[in-house]
Amino acid sequence: MAVSDTSVTLESMEEKIRTATQEALSELGAGEVSFVVEWPTELAHGDYAVNAALVAAKTLGKNPRELASELASRLQEKLGYEIEKVEVAGPGFINLTLSREYLAEQVREAVALGAAYGAGNAKEGKRVVVEYSCPNPFKEMHIGHLMSTIVGEAIARLFESSGATVLRDSYGGDIGPHVAKAIWALQQKGDVQPSSAKDIGAAYEHGSRSYEESEKAKAEIDALNVSLYAAVEKGETAAETLTPEEQNLLEIWRIGRELALEAFRDIYKVVGTKFDYFIFESETTPIGMRVVRDGVEKGVFEESEGAIIYRGEKKGLHTLVFITSRGTPTYETKDIGLAFLKEERMPNDESYILTGSEQVGHFKVFLGALEDIAPLVAQKTHHVPHGLLQLTTGKMSSRAGNVVTAAGLISEIIEAARQKNDDPIVAEQVAVAAIKYMILRAAPGSNIIFDPEQSLSLEGDSGPYLQYATVRAKSILANAPESSDESLPTECYALERMLVRFPSVVARAAEEKAPNHLVTYLTQLAAEWNSFYAQERIIGGTHEAYKLALARAFVEIMTNGLSFLGIPVPEKM
Repeated sequence: MAVSDTSVTLESMEEKIRTATQEALSELGAGEVSFVVEWPTELAHGDYAVNAALVAAKTLGKNPRELASELASRLQEKLGYEIEKVEVAGPGFINLTLSREYLAEQVREAVALGAAYGAGNAKEGKRVVVEYSCPNPFKEMHIGHLMSTIVGEAIARLFESSGATVLRDSYGGDIGPHVAKAIWALQQKGDVQPSSAKDIGAAYEHGSRSYEESEKAKAEIDALNVSLYAAVEKGETAAETLTPEEQNLLEIWRIGRELALEAFRDIYKVVGTKFDYFIFESETTPIGMRVVRDGVEKGVFEESEGAIIYRGEKKGLHTLVFITSRGTPTYETKDIGLAFLKEERMPNDESYILTGSEQVGHFKVFLGALEDIAPLVAQKTHHVPHGLLQLTTGKMSSRAGNVVTAAGLISEIIEAARQKNDDPIVAEQVAVAAIKYMILRAAPGSNIIFDPEQSLSLEGDSGPYLQYATVRAKSILANAPESSDESLPTECYALERMLVRFPSVVARAAEEKAPNHLVTYLTQLAAEWNSFYAQERIIGGTHEAYKLALARAFVEIMTNGLSFLGIPVPEKM
């Protein structure tokens, strides 16, 4: 079976139930009624639940439970061997239970497909750009950017699981006031050759404090910011005209940017992210400035007190400055330039931009303006906000000098993991799982307070817990003999009924850009495996071959699911 067909069987079962229900409602005269096919909260209630009788009862003038009984009989006739029974529950729900034969087929399919199991085809043939992480050079990467990195990588992998060709890009602010603050501080110290990202981060903190505390420093930094924009533009278009001062300024700028990028790449390597493109504001600024100024002539933007603004009120938004009275661009103008640059470098069908939720207002205005300039580009551009990652001390501030860096948090969790794992590779894999799980388990947009101790727990609700369940199942398979007992148990195990939900969970997580659905499922699946392992004798027990097949299917699904989240599976723990 081709990879693009791996989710067809389970998806078609849901569609088969939906189609049969729709036919039954049409026969009764309620074919236009909308209903839901879903999973019951508890496996004891079956594998699927349909609320058609509840929503159609009023239309047909019937008692919901009586109508449910009639629909259940019709569904039993229409559905094939895959459904063992159809029952009425509560005030009018219809519960359907999958058959022993169907479940066994699905377990075998999971084993046969291996790494391909769970992949779908909803985005097959599409080129999708996912922009995430986006730390700014001249600062150290903080844990807010780490959160964006982890969420963005998971969403990118889920899109890939849906058949998309995904292009990953990170967009960094390598020019602007924060850069001017860092370079000003370096110049003040005479340190024009910084040796590390930490040096640059410390300079930024010093420059930020000086900017707020000293009018003289503020004026010097503002002037340096204007000079830096001019020097960068001249360096790209007329390098031969650069003055010695401008050349020195560009040299500091280039060194600082590369040092920051080296530090970022070190972090990306640990967390399993590799970008196809790094794009910088210095590249997007000239494009954005040109488009915004052209937009003034077209009536999209207007001049106001020496600045260029966008009147967002016409779309229920607010007015924002795009080019300041000093002639420097704001973030919105740079993002306009980025949208056009992406079209040139990364032609795509869909483009997603992940940022913290505090930028929702900015993106509404940016997309509103982009819609007036390039409606087709705006139509396929989507902002995906995520919450804030916090420690018990609350929100961070790099200006105050108490920023929690991504590298610092990762190092702390790796060191804690080493207390239980002597192997440094395993310790790093466990630490990555601990951090990613705590972030990805949250619903989209939710804030997270990171608990280091809980993140490393093996008792459940953690990344290491999922890793350990998978590793333990793999160890059983490594010691398993060839089995001649091919018999199937009469009763269905709860584990196999959970296993076959995997493709649908992956599809939903990708469609909703919500990795938490997959995290929740894998946690429940691991708990079900642990219960199965505690209650059943696998090697040497009855139905040995089928139980081993269940173990193999569990390992494949856990490994695939964790891979979609960007979480590694250690060889041992």
